[in-house]
Amino acid sequence: MATITAFVLATFTTPEKIGVTPLSMLWLLPLVASIVVVYKATKVPKITAVSFLKETAVLFGSIVIFMVITALILCASAWWITE
Repeated sequence: MATITAFVLATFTTPEKIGVTPLSMLWLLPLVASIVVVYKATKVPKITAVSFLKETAVLFGSIVIFMVITALILCASAWWITE
């Protein structure tokens, strides 16, 4: 049991290597989802299931779309500057 506990604690001492590939950017989706759920849970005055899911889906989609547009603009400007 001590070895399992030591192994679990050791995983927190080294950072996770994610990389910079386009596929690794999918790690942002769970982060955005958790931020959206917590934000909406604190800002909505009355939580009902349908309205909460609708509002979180809209905010999640708008954040992801904004991130994609920003990434495309930055990629295009970097390509334009270097070429």
